Amino acid sequence: MSADTPRRIALLRHAKADWPQVADHDRPLAERGRKEAPAAGLKLAETGITFDLALCSTAARTRETWKLAVQELPQRPKTVYEERLYEASLGELIALLNETPDEVADLLVIGHNPGVHALADALAGRVEGDALARMTRSGFPTAALAVVSFTGSWKSVEHGVGTLLDFWTPADH
Repeated sequence: MSADTPRRIALLRHAKADWPQVADHDRPLAERGRKEAPAAGLKLAETGITFDLALCSTAARTRETWKLAVQELPQRPKTVYEERLYEASLGELIALLNETPDEVADLLVIGHNPGVHALADALAGRVEGDALARMTRSGFPTAALAVVSFTGSWKSVEHGVGTLLDFWTPADH
């Protein structure tokens, strides 16, 4: 793929987690989250994007979100469970995107706030429709999804490089 290859990044925040007496990394989904995750999967399927790679945080709530969401996709992408996604800062998330192999055209990231929201906001130099207004208004609630497109190599991902194509929350369906 060349440097002018169009690429898409879908950023999915984990679904609603429960608060049992366990370490934060081990928190499972709440009942509401087990309903949100498949809805997010349906929205991912509706985008029509065939993801080449999914990067999923190793936290229990992100793995569970992905397990439920991926069942709604027509094709399961290669999945890498990436421990660096857990509690990742904006800079760490951009560094992870910069490591993505150039054979990957479309990438899905299943992660956490505040990083996922910060990344969607930082990448969106341009916006289609009212996606940014909706994202700003709602914040980035659990199971929310942002889709950003950009042209170029993954190594060139930086602030303002992309166009926010869509933003969705479970409240939208």
